[in-house]
Amino acid sequence: MAMTTAVTQKAVADGTAAAAMPPGYRAHKDDHLARLRKVEGQVRGIARTVEGDRYCIDVLTQVSAATRALQQVALGLLDDHLRHCLMDAAGRGPEDSRAKLDELSLALRRAVRL
Repeated sequence: MAMTTAVTQKAVADGTAAAAMPPGYRAHKDDHLARLRKVEGQVRGIARTVEGDRYCIDVLTQVSAATRALQQVALGLLDDHLRHCLMDAAGRGPEDSRAKLDELSLALRRAVRL
């Protein structure tokens, strides 16, 4: 991988990757928080089903629903990142664009575990 990737990996790891700009999800923050609160409630519900000795398939169905809900949050955050952070970097020039693409590549690798 390119040297930019190594620099981006370090910046992502130490939290300095986006220190200079507000998060891309700012416009949809309330929506993301509402979805996360819903997921939080789903997870509490799953715990209650386990505590109540519910049938395994019922528990697994609820786990699947919570997983899908978290995936929707992740997709929303990814969309915000593409539309805000990457577009902003593209306007700043090729070096910033490459760095943001490297950052996105790392995030996608983590998301799909490749």
